[in-house]
Formats: sequence, C-alpha cells, structure tokens
Amino acid sequence: MAHAHESNMKRIWIVFGYLSIITTVEVALGILKPDSLFKNNFLSMSLLNWIFIILTVVKAYYIMWAFMHLEGEKKSLRWSIVAPLVFLILYLCFIVLVEADYIFEVFDNSHYKWIF
Repeated sequence: MAHAHESNMKRIWIVFGYLSIITTVEVALGILKPDSLFKNNFLSMSLLNWIFIILTVVKAYYIMWAFMHLEGEKKSLRWSIVAPLVFLILYLCFIVLVEADYIFEVFDNSHYKWIF
C-alpha cells in the first residue's frame, strides 16, 4: 500500500512540475515580449499570441490527461473527449481573433471614431 502512495505522490509532483514549467514560460514571454515574436505576424496574428494559444491548449490537454485520468482509458474514449474540446477552443480563438481584427480595421481605417 505504501508503494501506491509513493507512486501517487511522484505523479502529482511530475504533473505540478510540467504545468509549472509551461506556466513559467507563458509568464516570462508575457513579461519580456520578445520583438522577434511580438512584431512578426502569422495568419494576421503575432507569433507570440500563437505561442500563448498553443501552450494553453497543451496545458488544457495535460490537465485532462492527468486529472481526468485519461491516460488509462482506451484511445477511442480519450479522443472522443479531447478532440471536440481542442477543436472548440481553437474555433473560439479563431472567431474572437477574426472579429477583433475586423473591428480594429473598421475603426482604424474609416471615419468612425473610437468611443470606448
């Protein structure tokens, strides 16, 4: 029984370490905002924003993997849970960013003024 407890403690620390590393990278990039990532665009968005989105999706996947205990399930069950969530998160990001870019262009390139 003590071996199972040791195993669980080790697993918790591994998950904590992995999520901490990803979060530290996100925070460091958010504070430093390297010009090479912040000022270069890919698909109408800065590379830094793409990195944030990708790291957030990776963290969400790993949280589901570890805390929902998906690593022990069959592959088909894992994908039936993870794939729709990843797709919907990416789709939501796409919609929000496209609409925000459109609104920015309308206010930036027209006679309408920023009132907010």
